[in-house]
Amino acid sequence: MKTALIIGSTGLIGSELLNLLLDSNDYLKVITFVKRDTGIKHPKLTQHIINFDKPETYKDLVVGDDFFCTIGTTIKKAGSKEAFRKVDFEYPRQFAAFALQNKVKQFLTISSLGADAKSGNFYLKTKGEIQDFLKDCNFESVSVLQPSLLLGNRTEFRLGEKVGAFFMKTLSFLFLGNLKKYKPIESETVAKALLKIAQTNNKGFKIYESDAIQEIGN
Repeated sequence: MKTALIIGSTGLIGSELLNLLLDSNDYLKVITFVKRDTGIKHPKLTQHIINFDKPETYKDLVVGDDFFCTIGTTIKKAGSKEAFRKVDFEYPRQFAAFALQNKVKQFLTISSLGADAKSGNFYLKTKGEIQDFLKDCNFESVSVLQPSLLLGNRTEFRLGEKVGAFFMKTLSFLFLGNLKKYKPIESETVAKALLKIAQTNNKGFKIYESDAIQEIGN
């Protein structure tokens, strides 16, 4: 029986994943790292309320088997590019470093379709940079999931995503062949794929684009 660790457990994908992990017979313990008490109670759940900007206070707590990184924000929500980068690059990088030091075996993370460290788009560039960092880490397994536009019930309202999701879902029948990976995907499907991939005992570094995530998570 394994121990799962997760950051981003209150987000769109993370909240779905947390429920799956708590229900899974593969995990005896589930550890979350959060900014404030979520009020979630479960016999398998250990919740660490931390200051993400004080890594020395939690570095020894990152101990387990499988680390799931579902943390993420937007530049608009974060308020600046610098604040966005802190959430989407610095925090995952710090947790990955601690996980590696503490002998965590595999690291699974959510990225974005089109992520590339050489991209001219700051969002995709940042996502690509954390992917490159993880590729150089010596985990037994690193799995990077690159979903397309996410569908699901967010806690905050994002008008642009709502409009985009409506039109892309309406036109989803057009996403065939090489375009399949651009089809919108449910957050629950991504969470299920994360869990299934964690159970496959993969070795090395692997990227899963959205169409592969859809197939695995269904």
